[in-house]
Amino acid sequence: MTPETSQDQFGWRVILDRVDADLAFDALADPVRREILAVLAERDECSAGELSDAVQRVGRTAVSSHLRILRTAGLIAERRTGRFRYYSVDATGPAQDVIRFLQELFQGSLADARAAAEADAPDARAI
Repeated sequence: MTPETSQDQFGWRVILDRVDADLAFDALADPVRREILAVLAERDECSAGELSDAVQRVGRTAVSSHLRILRTAGLIAERRTGRFRYYSVDATGPAQDVIRFLQELFQGSLADARAAAEADAPDARAI
């Protein structure tokens, strides 16, 4: 039995997905890391130096530490070319779990708000 099969068979995959999502949420809690993600989303791919230039709130060493946390959380991907590293948003894995969770969380709230607004709205024919 391979580890992947046993994980799925005994429900371990569900637990690992929650841990991955928790790491992603922890990574997203920091405003500097959210700024790094915003820069990467806008530019598609950046080197660590380009990110350091774009994120003025912290120095190069701190940007590298934040990149490591984002990479460990599965929110960004790293591509190495020679001695350079290039980073991009990784929209798979934990990022999908975070997006799915937020959609489910707010979808019900949005539906409730819409229903309340429609119930309170005056009839357009009465105007």
